[in-house]
Amino acid sequence: MKYIFNKQRVLFQGDSVTDCGRDRCDCGSLGNGYVKRAADIYNSLCPDSGTVFLNRGVSGNRVRDVLARYAADILELKPDALSILIGINDVWRRYDSGDPTAEDTFTGGYRELLSFIKRDLPETKIIMMDPFLLHVLPGQNAWREDLEPKIQAVRELAGEFADIYIPLDGLLARFAVQGVPARDIAEDGVHPTDYGHALIAREWLRHVGVI
Repeated sequence: MKYIFNKQRVLFQGDSVTDCGRDRCDCGSLGNGYVKRAADIYNSLCPDSGTVFLNRGVSGNRVRDVLARYAADILELKPDALSILIGINDVWRRYDSGDPTAEDTFTGGYRELLSFIKRDLPETKIIMMDPFLLHVLPGQNAWREDLEPKIQAVRELAGEFADIYIPLDGLLARFAVQGVPARDIAEDGVHPTDYGHALIAREWLRHVGVI
């Protein structure tokens, strides 16, 4: 399926992977990560589309935080398409802060967010990416116990709510298995390098059908 967002608003939501240093004082700032790369390539391929790209990712956010920002950072913006990448902090805080997010809390919060979008913005296309982890730092393989059920929850929710689903965890793992050092994709296993952001942007554009 190919989407050309003619004169539409495409909103990206998520955590630090999406935020990526965006300027909070500039509502049009896209940061310096995959969002900006995807927007730049899209606009170069579709220069007359009139598409407006927006980034409202917030570093450190979990699902519950995006839900709390729903009115201001999703509903008020009325996007024609909404891309969501969230969930790794729901895992990470268990291991670095002893502050876990229970699976049912994660799934319930994400479902509530998606239900609000479907209710209030029924024409908005939803693009969902699952949270990802590359095993770079010692002990990160243990995170899988918490991460895998959350990825499965995202997949099931995507089957119910999303127009496009991007299995990012598996896609990035495939690149690592095929010879790209995991650290070259995400230096700490979570935050992408420039190369990692380029891979995510490419996969986003590929799944949207632009490339």
